[in-house]
Parts: sequence; C-alpha cells; structure tokens
Amino acid sequence: MDYRPKGVCSQQIHFDIVDDKVRNVSFLGGCSGNLQGISRLIEGMNVNEAITRIEGIKCGFKSTSCPDQLAQALKEAVGQ
Repeated sequence: MDYRPKGVCSQQIHFDIVDDKVRNVSFLGGCSGNLQGISRLIEGMNVNEAITRIEGIKCGFKSTSCPDQLAQALKEAVGQ
C-alpha cells in the first residue's frame, strides 16, 4: 500500500501487510536514518502491535510524526 502522510516531512509511505505482519516499509523523504530504523524495527511485527507502539508519537511541536503517520496508514489498511 502507498500512503501520503499529512503534516510531516516524508512525502510517501509504502508498506505491505502479509498474514497480519508489517512488511517492506519504506519512506520517501523525511529523516532517512530514523525512518530506516523504524522500518527495520517493525518489519515482521504484527500490524496491531506496530500501531500500538508507534501511534501518537509527535515530532517537535507538530501534532504528528512519520511513525504516527505510519500508524494511521496501517489503521487505514486494516480498516480501523
């Protein structure tokens, strides 16, 4: 799935969900090192566990962050 995040530096988030597991997460734009780290940390994680862990994270004074936007994308993908 491709998702266009809102309110953050990254321009696009790509991921797959296979057997309720998060796979192949990648970001276009944003803080490369941090986003690669997040992508690797949640690779293979249960989608609901990933949402629980990253939802609500804020970036500086923003009301959201790239991890939070990934959580929103995952929620949309699974119909939450």
